[in-house]
Amino acid sequence: MTDKKNKSTALKPSLPQGTRDFGPEVVRKRQYILATIKNVFELYGFQPLETPAMENLDTLMGKYGEEGDKLIFKILNNGLDNESKHAPAREAFEKVLSGKSTKDITERALRYDLTIPFARYVAMNHGTLTFPFKRYQVQPVWRADRPQKGRYREFYQCDADIVGSPALINEVEFVNIYHQAFTNLGLEGYELRINSRKILTALAEICGGADKMMDITIAIDKLDKIGLEKVKEELATRGLNNEQINIIEDYLSIDGTNDEKLKRLKSLLQDSETGNKGIGELEFILHMVINNQSSTPNLIIDFTLARGLNYYTGVIFEAKAPATVKMGSIGGGGRYDDLTGLFGVPDVPGVGISFGVDRIYDVLEELNLFPATVAQGTKALFFNLGEKESANAYTLLQQVRSSGTAAEMYPENIKMDKQFKYAEKKGIPFVVILGSRELENGTCVVKNIVTGEQQTVEQAALKSFSFNV
Repeated sequence: MTDKKNKSTALKPSLPQGTRDFGPEVVRKRQYILATIKNVFELYGFQPLETPAMENLDTLMGKYGEEGDKLIFKILNNGLDNESKHAPAREAFEKVLSGKSTKDITERALRYDLTIPFARYVAMNHGTLTFPFKRYQVQPVWRADRPQKGRYREFYQCDADIVGSPALINEVEFVNIYHQAFTNLGLEGYELRINSRKILTALAEICGGADKMMDITIAIDKLDKIGLEKVKEELATRGLNNEQINIIEDYLSIDGTNDEKLKRLKSLLQDSETGNKGIGELEFILHMVINNQSSTPNLIIDFTLARGLNYYTGVIFEAKAPATVKMGSIGGGGRYDDLTGLFGVPDVPGVGISFGVDRIYDVLEELNLFPATVAQGTKALFFNLGEKESANAYTLLQQVRSSGTAAEMYPENIKMDKQFKYAEKKGIPFVVILGSRELENGTCVVKNIVTGEQQTVEQAALKSFSFNV
């Protein structure tokens, strides 16, 4: 009776929506992606950095645009269960429900991205850093988004930033970093799209003023999701008239080669000093990349690219998966010349990019681009064939481990076929068999269970045996 009651009241295990567990095989594949990207970062002179999972709420709010601010996970203050705080907490909760923030109920939040925390770090440590400061950061971020394929509430970002230098050569470096990382991962069909926020500012100026910049970029940023007609409708609701909307439509219709696009844009923005600066930035990057790259990155000028974050001021990037995969952005970033000014440290120019690790994982999985051995851990399993045999096998096991080979021994003395099945299920390619005969002869049998081949090896030589498939 008691057992039935306990079963009926047992908690059914579950995960918060938009989060995931990762088993050993998945973790190894994710580590392969991260190691590949980190190696490229290190090759280009970047240093690692980590920041806390939570930030003060006022550090994050107002930095991501009105859409982004809605997706910030706020953390309730501790101590709200104190009876003396009930009334203030209820009043504060009503403010939150009406769209306002109040420190009476929440003053911290989970980080939305890695860029704003990095800017905060630079502002707090600018007196001790060596500029230009180049850092990379790989940590989870959280967004209160609607979960769907390729979009999660908890996911990892993999960022690289350079602060303290306005030089466009930094943007060229990031183009090459994207190209090398994606090429190393086998994503040769990727696209890297670039634009400049200066061009978007110029577009806003000829459409009635720079104050319309955010209205225009927020609407344009939705083009892929809602289509041109819906974008035009949204622009109308944001106060733009028909003439201004027609100018934006002409802008969005620019196509052709990169050179053809720039030529048409020069005609549209010919009287805008800001626009011509933006065009000059893109021309410099194209020239440097084409003339200094052995294999040409899939670099595409895309004037529809807006990236709806408030802090971008110059060139912006967005990386796309190969066209054969239905997936959104797998990376992005751009220049933010006064991000640290938000924290009282002005005039620290910066530029950065991010890799969408979770989406890259899905793309590599769908295209079957992971190396066959990427999920492999243990290379050799030592069989347990008795007390004396296992004691000697364990000595050999430690010798093999000392040579850098991942190996383990089955803990119990059970039938050999069960030990074989264990190795097969775990994907262990080799088994080492040390029975009474081998113990007497000073040998052991090494079997490759992938090919079925086996050989007798002197125990003294096992340490130098190659367990590579």
